[in-house]
Parts: sequence; structure tokens; C-alpha cells
Amino acid sequence: MSFSKDLKQELSKLNNLAKKDQVKQELIGYLISSNTTADKKSNIRYATENEYNINRFSKLLNNMNINFKIEMEGKTFVVKFCLKENEIVKIENNNIFIKKEDLQEEPQKALIRGVFLGSGSVNNPENKYHLEIAFSNKENLNYVLQLLKEFGLSFKILNSTKKNSIYIKEGEEISNFLALIGANSSVLKFEDIRIQREMRGKVNRLVNCKSANLNKTLNASVEQIEAIKKLQENKKFNKLDDNLKEIANLRLENPDMPLSELGKLLTNPVGKSGVNYRLKKLIDLAKEL
Repeated sequence: MSFSKDLKQELSKLNNLAKKDQVKQELIGYLISSNTTADKKSNIRYATENEYNINRFSKLLNNMNINFKIEMEGKTFVVKFCLKENEIVKIENNNIFIKKEDLQEEPQKALIRGVFLGSGSVNNPENKYHLEIAFSNKENLNYVLQLLKEFGLSFKILNSTKKNSIYIKEGEEISNFLALIGANSSVLKFEDIRIQREMRGKVNRLVNCKSANLNKTLNASVEQIEAIKKLQENKKFNKLDDNLKEIANLRLENPDMPLSELGKLLTNPVGKSGVNYRLKKLIDLAKEL
């Protein structure tokens, strides 16, 4: 099962249906999602392919004493009902709007959870971090965006003329959002994956760094050996002082050895900077030829 499906399964089983204020706000969240539509007669249609999602939505409707029916359209579950006598949202010009009201913290979280369940998605965190929520209109989007900001979450608005969506791409932000809507088990799973990803990233960076350093060492060694051979070919090698001859011969014998190790092999050992000075001197002499 996908991470997103596991997440919605967990949320569908949350045991808070006895709290009427939370049930109402979670239902409103579903109603303002992009998967819900309305007509002039206040007939509502909600569609989803997620069985856990439809199960949760049905429980909310039952709890609010709203009669509904479920139909199948291919692989899609479709819930139909009428809100004519239930004033939990405003319906104007076939659009559903939140009725502005003062909410306490938990009902606010329930509303956010509802809209995520209604039309939210999250990528498999093993591949990339991306969580997105789509709304029926921009007014509802801005309302929820402000709520999320009050909870310390920095969602961004998707730049699209076809979708009214907000999203986050940072792992820590997604983890905080999942905690906000009550998906505690999914938070633990997400954090476990995130830690593993970060560890893999650190290992890869370390390997890449070592590879880069090795390439740098090898490239420098090639330049040094070419300079030494040029001095030999031009009969200048035997005219070098003993210190330069010794380091030159050691480099030819040990083409991939680090400078610090080369220095230890000298008759009178020197450090990395001393070896580098002598090799650079050989390169400069070769350039003069």
C-alpha cells in the first residue's frame, strides 16, 4: 500500500466522532475540497477512489444526520446528498463556501484534516517530499492557508490557472502537518524514512567528496609525473639537486600516493607542504623548457 493510502487509512479510523464540533468542521473540510461540487438546488456530489476516504466521509454524514447515497462510477465512489436544510456551509452560484466563524484549535485542525482527506495527496517520501491540497475555489484556499499559517506551517500557492492548490515540499513541514491533523503513526513512519534519506544523502555526499579529492590527487599526480618525464627527456633531471631528484623518483614509483605519505618516505621526512613545494618546483622547471 502507498504511503498516501496508509495515511488516509489511519485518518479514517480516528476516534473523535463523539465530538460534534470536530465532526462538523471535518465535514466542512471535505465540502470545500476540489472533489466536491454543488448545484443550484444544494445537491452535493463528492467523488473519490479511496475506500478509506469514503468510509470516513460516510461516518461524518451519518453523525450529522444527513441522508446520502453512494454510487459507483467505474472505480470511483460517488456520494450524493442535499444540504438544503443543513446550514453548515454557504452555497452560491454552484460554489461551496466556508461560513466564517470563530473556531477553537481542535475544530480548526479537524477542518484542515477534512480538506486534506477530501482532496489532499502526499508523495512517497522515499522518492520526494511533496504534499498538496486542492480546493474548490480561491476563497476557501485563502481561508485554510491563513489557518495553516497560524499553526506555523508555510504552504505555498500552486501557480496554476487550472487548479486551486497549496503545497509544501520540505520534509519537516510535511511531518509537522501530519502531526497537526492527527496522523501520529504516519508521522513516525515518515520520520523514519526521512532519517534514512538524510543518512543516505550524507553517505553519498561523503563518497562524492572523497571521489572528488581522489580525482584532484590523481590529476595533480599526472601533472607532476609529466613534468618529471619532461625533465628526463631534456637531460635536465640529473642536474637537479638531491632533494628534487628524491621526491621525483618517489612520485614516479608511487603515482597515486598522497603527498603526506610521500613525505614520510624521504630520507629526511617532510610534511605535506614541503612535498608540495618540491613537486611544484619540478613543474615550474619543466615549464621553462
